[in-house]
Amino acid sequence: MKTLQQIVDESERIVFFGGAGVSTESGIPDFRSEDGLYRQKYTVSPETMLSHDYFFSHTEEFFAFYREKMLPLWAEPNAAHKKIAELEKRGKLIAVVTQNIDGLHQKAGSKTVFELHGTVHKNTCVKCRKSYSAEEIAASKGIPRCSCGGLVKPDVVLYGEPLDSETVNGAVRAIASADTLIVAGTSLTVYPAAGFVSYFRGKYLVLINRDPTPLDGACDLVLHGKVGEILSEIQL
Repeated sequence: MKTLQQIVDESERIVFFGGAGVSTESGIPDFRSEDGLYRQKYTVSPETMLSHDYFFSHTEEFFAFYREKMLPLWAEPNAAHKKIAELEKRGKLIAVVTQNIDGLHQKAGSKTVFELHGTVHKNTCVKCRKSYSAEEIAASKGIPRCSCGGLVKPDVVLYGEPLDSETVNGAVRAIASADTLIVAGTSLTVYPAAGFVSYFRGKYLVLINRDPTPLDGACDLVLHGKVGEILSEIQL
C-alpha cells in the first residue's frame, strides 16, 4: 500500500481500467469466478443468451434472463467507484475505461468514462431510434416495444457484436497518454478488451485483482485483494 500511495502521489495522468471485479463489492456477481454468473447452471449458456443471434431469434427468452441477471438497478457505488471519482475530481485521473455496463462509475461521480461494452442505462428502438431508460426496461413485460411498435434493444455489446469505434478510440487515446495505468477487477482473458492494456506506454502499471492474471509478471505493482478495500486506503 505504501508503494501504491507513492505511485498515486507521483502521477498526474492516471487511467483506471476496470472489469467485473470492481462491482462485486456492490453486490453484482462477476462472470468467471467460482460463484460467477457463468458458473451457474442454465439450460442455455449465458454466453449464448447474451449473443446477438440469440437476442433476435429468442427475444423473449433473452429479456427474461436480462431482466433477472443484468439489471441490478438496486446497486450502489462501492469504495472503488468513489475513490476513482475522487481521483478524477482532484485532477489525478483523466479517464475510466470499464468493461462493466452497470453505470456505477457515473453514479459515483466520474465524468470521463469509456464503457467498452455499453450500458444498461440506454436502450434504443431499432426502428425509430427513440431511447428508453433501464427502469422502463425493467418494468416492462415480455418483449419491450417502442411507442412506434419497434423492438427496443439495450445499448450493450452482445457476443457477436463489435465494440463502438468512438468509445474504443477514446479509450485507446486515454490509455496511451496515461503516466499510470491501474488495472483492476479483471481476469484479462476476454478480448478485445484485455488487449487495451498493450497501448500503455507510461511509467507505472498497477494491477489490483482478487486472483492472479496473465499480466502479473509484467506489472510494476501487483496487489491481490478486493478492489474497493485496497483503493479506499489511498490518501488524497
